[in-house]
Amino acid sequence: MDFIEFLKVLVLGIVEGFTEWLPISSTGHMILVDEIIHLNVTDAFMSMFRVVIQLGAILAVVVLYFRRLNPFDPGKTRAQKVSTIRLWMKIVVACIPAAVLGLLLDDWMDAHLYNGYVVAATLIIYGVLFIVLENHNQYTDFPIQRTGQISYRTAFFIGLFQVLSLVPGTSRSGSTILGAMILGCSRSAAAEFSFFLGIPVMFGASLLKLVKFGFHFTGLELFYLIAGMVIAFVVSVYSIKFLMGYIRKNNFKVFGYYRIVLGVIVLFYFGVTAFLG
Repeated sequence: MDFIEFLKVLVLGIVEGFTEWLPISSTGHMILVDEIIHLNVTDAFMSMFRVVIQLGAILAVVVLYFRRLNPFDPGKTRAQKVSTIRLWMKIVVACIPAAVLGLLLDDWMDAHLYNGYVVAATLIIYGVLFIVLENHNQYTDFPIQRTGQISYRTAFFIGLFQVLSLVPGTSRSGSTILGAMILGCSRSAAAEFSFFLGIPVMFGASLLKLVKFGFHFTGLELFYLIAGMVIAFVVSVYSIKFLMGYIRKNNFKVFGYYRIVLGVIVLFYFGVTAFLG
């Protein structure tokens, strides 16, 4: 195994773990990083790797929120167990739109939208939307302060916003957090519900990619995949804790500015690359 290739996997795992939970688009960052460092694997493996590495990130949510999400926890009262089951039912309802459209559009998205120009455009557009929304919400008292207060109707509409994340660069967490806040959720409730939505969505997306890839790995490919997931898991734990701590005292505007700056840099990079090429 080439040590340089392992370092590339390390970088990809760190990028995935750090960006998955922040509203700045992990898939967009993964595409951009791969353009720069380019892991020496087949296109088919890389397409699968970008998605399946997210399993490591999602396991961080499962570990950090295990008791919260476990309806069979013996330490919970009957009412708490029922509330947890209802939370899972709302998560399922919210996942339906993206699950249906994701299955229908997955191949088309891969073929037409996984490129730097789309990523740059969505980074900038959603950056502007975050800034506009936060300016509007400057003195807003959100009616939904906790995830338990989210209704089935609101959960479904958040799921519709999640469909937008099928476009690379949009950010799954970004689209669901933005949508949840528009629908009246506080920043912390929006972020937590976005975390929870990621569990079935990312498990489903990973399984779909694995089935399409065919489970035919070389030993080196399997090592890359497992190493990437482990790194993404460790970094995700810190990323989630950072975000939840940050939004208790701050809003999402800084992420909006970051998206705009990064989008301009990406647009410039791919424009110059295309011109010189």
